[in-house]
Amino acid sequence: MKDNRYSRQVLFPQIGAAGQEKLQKKQVLIVGAGALGSSSAEMLVRAGVGKVTIIDRDYVEFSNLQRQQLYTEEDATSRVPKAIAAEKRLKEINSSAAVTGVVAEATKELLEQYLIDADVLIDATDNFETRMLLNDLAVYHHIPWIYGACVGSSGMSFTIIPEETPCLNCLLQKLPVQGMTCDTVGIIAPAVQMVVTHQVTEALKILIEDRQALRGSFLHFDLWSNAYSSMKVSRAKNPACQTCGTERSYPYLKGENKTKTAVLCGRETVQIRPSHAKKLSLIKLADSLKKNGYKVMVHPFLLTVELEQNRLVLFEDGRALVHDTKDVTYAKSLYDKLLG
Repeated sequence: MKDNRYSRQVLFPQIGAAGQEKLQKKQVLIVGAGALGSSSAEMLVRAGVGKVTIIDRDYVEFSNLQRQQLYTEEDATSRVPKAIAAEKRLKEINSSAAVTGVVAEATKELLEQYLIDADVLIDATDNFETRMLLNDLAVYHHIPWIYGACVGSSGMSFTIIPEETPCLNCLLQKLPVQGMTCDTVGIIAPAVQMVVTHQVTEALKILIEDRQALRGSFLHFDLWSNAYSSMKVSRAKNPACQTCGTERSYPYLKGENKTKTAVLCGRETVQIRPSHAKKLSLIKLADSLKKNGYKVMVHPFLLTVELEQNRLVLFEDGRALVHDTKDVTYAKSLYDKLLG
């Protein structure tokens, strides 16, 4: 019966009936719907968090299925955006949860729309440019956020409470976290689940307002080497930090209004983001491309076209992923050819 859905969690004394009521009134923003994001979202929805928003720019591929547990072969075959596939599956898991999947690049403007009402922010991204943006936004808006990363058999996590703990900008000066941004050496699913376990546990503590129970240390582990460390980092808080110090400039909030191109971490794929979000009619574009002899697949969220020797995926906002190349100039030329 639905009345018993959270009975085992309510029996856990640190949560109890009062904590469960708090969870149902709280909101979580998850940035990234890959391995960390999809698993975190599932745990939180199953736990009874009232509202979960998950933002992701990518779509499901077969290489994701080994560790991104919300998705299926059908999602990969249809190249469903991860945020849409996640929203659908999460609503099937818990119909009482308000779940919103957002297919978009995590820009400052977009994040601020959803961050204002969030009780906690969970980092499930794959690059430090976005993480540093999250760090600046979370500190600026006084939103707790939980950093997480994993690669190979290792992972790390740290809970950042604005005005109390060091921020990620502080930690970059003290800890070797930067090398954990790419999955070029592969990854095993248990490492993902270990990071998620720590991130979600910390999130639950924040959501039920038991901050005294927060870990307070920087966690690092390597499952294959049987290594586990938890480092106190309170002394890493830097008064001169540009994000959380005495004279703050929030350097990562200063975006530039121009087209941005980037090679996605660990992949032969270039992402192209226009300077201004567009509102493309993917159906009309698909019809035009088909008339010109191109092989096209389209659904309401994205369009895939085989262009020369590459596969190009175009989203409704004008953003594109150009696969099978790391040449930014070449990728941009294909993009311009498609929309020119």
